[in-house]
Amino acid sequence: MGLDIRWPMGLLFLLLGAILAGYGVLSDPAIYARSLGLNVNLWWGAVLLVSGLLMVALARRARR
Repeated sequence: MGLDIRWPMGLLFLLLGAILAGYGVLSDPAIYARSLGLNVNLWWGAVLLVSGLLMVALARRARR
């Protein structure tokens, strides 16, 4: 059939991860005082970026 769900999921994770990581980089560090100084947005953005890249890589590999 040719429909692979990994493409849209991977692209969505890449987009959301880039937005979240960008917000984590550009936001004020004072808002992370409640999370013990850990920049949660940056870390979860990075996790989403890596998982999105993995999904896209698996979709590309399956296409070949």
